[in-house]
Amino acid sequence: MTPKIWLRAGLPALLAALVAAAPAFAAPTINKGDTAWMMTATVLVLCMTIPGLALFYGGLVRSKNMLSTLLQVFYTECIVLLIWVIYGYSLTFTGGSGFSADFIGGFSKAFLAGITPETPAATFTVGAAIPEGVYVMFQMTFAAITAALILGSVVERTKFSAIALFMPLWITFVYFPVAHMVWYWSGPDAIDAAAKVLAAATDAVAKAKAQAALDAVLADGGFLYKAGAIDFAGGSVVHINAGIAGMVGCLIIGKRLGYGKEVMPPHSLPMAMIGACLLWFGWFGFNAGSNLESAGSAVVAFINTFIATAACAMSWMFVEWIVKGKPTVLGAISGAVAGLVAVTPASGFSGAMGALVLGLVAGVVCYFFCTAVKNMFGYDDSLDVFGVHCIGGIVGALGTGILVNPALGGTGIFDYAINKVADYDLTAQMISQFKDVIVTLLWSGIGSAILWKIVDIIVGLRPSADREREGLDITDHGERAYS
Repeated sequence: MTPKIWLRAGLPALLAALVAAAPAFAAPTINKGDTAWMMTATVLVLCMTIPGLALFYGGLVRSKNMLSTLLQVFYTECIVLLIWVIYGYSLTFTGGSGFSADFIGGFSKAFLAGITPETPAATFTVGAAIPEGVYVMFQMTFAAITAALILGSVVERTKFSAIALFMPLWITFVYFPVAHMVWYWSGPDAIDAAAKVLAAATDAVAKAKAQAALDAVLADGGFLYKAGAIDFAGGSVVHINAGIAGMVGCLIIGKRLGYGKEVMPPHSLPMAMIGACLLWFGWFGFNAGSNLESAGSAVVAFINTFIATAACAMSWMFVEWIVKGKPTVLGAISGAVAGLVAVTPASGFSGAMGALVLGLVAGVVCYFFCTAVKNMFGYDDSLDVFGVHCIGGIVGALGTGILVNPALGGTGIFDYAINKVADYDLTAQMISQFKDVIVTLLWSGIGSAILWKIVDIIVGLRPSADREREGLDITDHGERAYS
């Protein structure tokens, strides 16, 4: 098992030669069952953002900012969908040129050029495919929810005009490169074909050419993918990426008026509960869908999405009960989301008991960051995006490197060049996972800081104090959530 992919068209001559030369090579065929599952998974991920995330965030803010929060999430979903089909998919899942190819793709598929209902996209099984259009839409929903997650750090004191400008910039200069670095590679069919050519070579010259072809295919990937990082469904690409961007934003924008002096309780915990449950529901598309096939590995992710989430919800709730004397709805649903975050990168790699342990650990760690660490430093991460998503993503990314070990019930990492699960090396894998975490933190943290400052210069980030006190529903949108 390796990160999500698109069988690239960037090496057409090489791939054509491999197909012609590889013994018993069969062109990928589109499976109707896999296609149906992936279309379902795509709308499940859409459900995570709207209505799931929108209601979760909306219920957690004060009533005067309810509509503002809903519209910021809805706008982000819509603008990212449009940018994705115009140039985002191409920049993320095609090959670039020269040094930049490790970090960003090209424009060969801008405006979805060349994509038809019959164009295949590779899965994780050699010879099996789904329509590329389905893969485009599936990955599109990932991009949208990643950007929307950032909003939880800066709601209630950020102008809509600032969000309207920030999101297109962030998705272009931060999300697309990170996703390309982690998830872009040449695909199993190209590797399998090259390996078969090498195995069939009978003389030194043929073997040298075949080895060079295999090396070229293996080198066709993003920077972190080639470094050995594994991220099944978005621990670094989605959660660390969004979490650190939100943290940087809340520090640059500053605290809400009255923060630390006034009580700012959620205005509707029942609504937040509904939103959290919709997130859990949609997350099965997020995790199990990342397998790209309706197969056994999807079942692994399906099971782990149940277990880790429940374990983390219980872990958070009982720690809170011990520390504060009472279990709360807010604590339970926060723990559930933290569990979903932590299991995301490990969902297709970990065994069920590994997912349980991961959830228990994530509940304690994320609770600590959302309470003790946040209080210690006094930053106003409105809805704890950093504590839940960034920290939960880091726990999950590093935990994945451990739990993928077959000796611990993990799946191991499949090597298509030798057509079997590779030998597990804890040290090497953890170094790769640390690189993944650090590069994502630096790229997103620095890039997001620059973009927040640019937006501040152009349109300003905050409303006036009077407008913020009145609430952004009225001052930005002229509406009230409740009459």
